[in-house]
Amino acid sequence: MADSTAETTGGGGMSLTSKIMIAMGLGIVVGVILNTIDNDFLNTQIVAGFFGMIGTMFVNALKMLVVPLVFFSLLGGVTGIGDIRVLGRVGSKSFGLYLFTTALAITVALVLATLIGPGRGFDMTGIDVSGINAAEAPTVWAVFAAIVPTNPIQAFASGEMLQVIFYTVVLGIAVLMLGGRSKPFIEACDYMNEVMMKIVDLVMRAAPYGVFALIAKTFAEQGIGLFLPVLAYVVTLVAALMIHLFITLPTLLKTLSGLNPITFMRKMRPAQIFAFSTASSNATIPITYQCATERVGCDKSVASFCIPFGATINMDGTAIMQGVATVFLANVYAIDLGLAGYVTVIGMAVLASIGTAGVPGVGLVMLTMVLGQVGLPIEGIAIILGVDRLMDMIRTAVNITGDAIVTSIVAKGEGKIDLAVFENPDAGIETSADAQLPHEAIA
Repeated sequence: MADSTAETTGGGGMSLTSKIMIAMGLGIVVGVILNTIDNDFLNTQIVAGFFGMIGTMFVNALKMLVVPLVFFSLLGGVTGIGDIRVLGRVGSKSFGLYLFTTALAITVALVLATLIGPGRGFDMTGIDVSGINAAEAPTVWAVFAAIVPTNPIQAFASGEMLQVIFYTVVLGIAVLMLGGRSKPFIEACDYMNEVMMKIVDLVMRAAPYGVFALIAKTFAEQGIGLFLPVLAYVVTLVAALMIHLFITLPTLLKTLSGLNPITFMRKMRPAQIFAFSTASSNATIPITYQCATERVGCDKSVASFCIPFGATINMDGTAIMQGVATVFLANVYAIDLGLAGYVTVIGMAVLASIGTAGVPGVGLVMLTMVLGQVGLPIEGIAIILGVDRLMDMIRTAVNITGDAIVTSIVAKGEGKIDLAVFENPDAGIETSADAQLPHEAIA
């Protein structure tokens, strides 16, 4: 049976990605219509009720896969690398690249926002800027100290990804040190990893319905009117995200790996769609991993480490939002940040991204830290709160693209990428015939 991926074709020959894009388009149309009608019954029973139920079930199903998939795939990756020195090299390369892309992203955002100047002459009439609480900015020592779990079981249960990764890597190293005695355990982990990937396939078959419900609910609740008061902020933020997504990151990929950015973007499209619909880097881990290994051709030993690691510490899109929002609010309150303020924003964004989970809405929590450090009123977040959900969807797609690009760069540098898979446009696409259970399994 062929390897499966997020682009499984159905009985009519249409790929799953195409179905999801159609579902997303229908969701936008239905959501806008429901927002225009603004009926109490439709809002409570259909939008918040039915759509909310379907969307929550779908996201929960994706999140259900994350911790066991990361655990078993990362264990297989560590043992598959076989050399602790190579593992250290992969880890240090990915960590350095993730920090670099985050710093690069927020620098692009600050430069563009400074040139456009969103927020100048903004009218705050009718905007409630009360009730926003600031989050305390962590020290660099606290961020790194929190990586080591006091209770691994609790870390797994709460989904603390950095702690899960740390414990799994330590366990993998211990398994390697035991040598041949670990062979049955390694085989069992490889088998469980295959099982988890099959569960991913099962969840993916419900993807069009989940994506439709998520998008329809978002647009039904948010509408288009929320964009008008903060249109300059939205335009600047989307422009910065698009520059990073289609210029900065592809240039980095081409320069450091020599891979074709257009081919790469085409192959990562399913993961980008999922990231957009769920607004969660963590929930998209199974799809990002699947695209990186089966579509792009990255070796599982590299992808199993870099993808979950990136979903936790790599926040390119979120960093861009913080940069644009900081300049926007500084203009709104007529406060001159100066060069020192911009440097502080860059440093805070990079630091905060290391210890922040990749879940919906986390960008606003990180933004309160940044605003507090540069002396801007925390209450100003209320101005952009209404449009943040839709902006979160776009920046999450940027986040996971950065994860996959760093993974590909590291894999190429380590000689751990299959170029034949990368160049094959059909790699990882499962046909409808392949989707059926083999006769032996049925028997």
